[in-house]
Amino acid sequence: MKLKTLITTLFLVFVMSFLMSAQQLKKYEGLFLNKTHIVEKDTLKYRVLLPKNFSKDKTYPVVLFLHGAGERGDDNKKQLANGSDLFLNETTRNSFPAIVIFPQCPENDYWAKLKADRSTKPITFKYKYKKSPTKAMGLVMNLMDEMVEKPYVKTNQVYVMGLSMGGMGTFEIIYRKPEMFAAAIPICGGGHPKTVSAYAKSIPLWVFHGAKDDVVDPNLSVNMVSAILKNGGFPRFTLYDFANHNSWDPALAEPELLTWLFSNSK
Repeated sequence: MKLKTLITTLFLVFVMSFLMSAQQLKKYEGLFLNKTHIVEKDTLKYRVLLPKNFSKDKTYPVVLFLHGAGERGDDNKKQLANGSDLFLNETTRNSFPAIVIFPQCPENDYWAKLKADRSTKPITFKYKYKKSPTKAMGLVMNLMDEMVEKPYVKTNQVYVMGLSMGGMGTFEIIYRKPEMFAAAIPICGGGHPKTVSAYAKSIPLWVFHGAKDDVVDPNLSVNMVSAILKNGGFPRFTLYDFANHNSWDPALAEPELLTWLFSNSK
């Protein structure tokens, strides 16, 4: 193949890929309802996926999905980049009808209350759970408080999962609201090991991390799993020997992921 022909072919492949991604995102946006949650002068933007043939006369599980730092903003779109396709899958929608919530953290905020030293690699995190939550986390907790009051929500099947910054938010929100969640899936995150006694025995966890992660140290997940074990819990832990920070790719592709998640109830 001549060089000019090869360049043209590659360009067309790129354009088609871009168009497919744009069309896919547009489809996602259409199915995920565009919502805002307002508390006094603060606003949280979020998306909601309702089950097929949703009826307020029925009851459904709720899944809260916390995105990573790269999807922060105010467009109420970027947070759908990872995880949304999992819940839009036809098999998932038919087998696990649920209300799925994707909030978006503002650019200048964070899900977890922490101090990050980005001069180190991996990044060094110091968790500050004893202080009040971040504004974004406070709004998410308030939204979830309102959600579980809805008559169509199965309050014994409320779940949380998240990746990277969202994995850290997952560990924190189950500490702050252990009575709410029936199971949790933190992916490439971390937390404060001394806080796990709040949920170690009551909330099943499936923790994921990549052994080669050079952004969020895999030992952060190892330490949380170890602390949960010491506090009487029985977490499920998957450490991918081949994965760097994007361990959410294999984690979200786990064939038993949602079967495990929805099998848990309070």
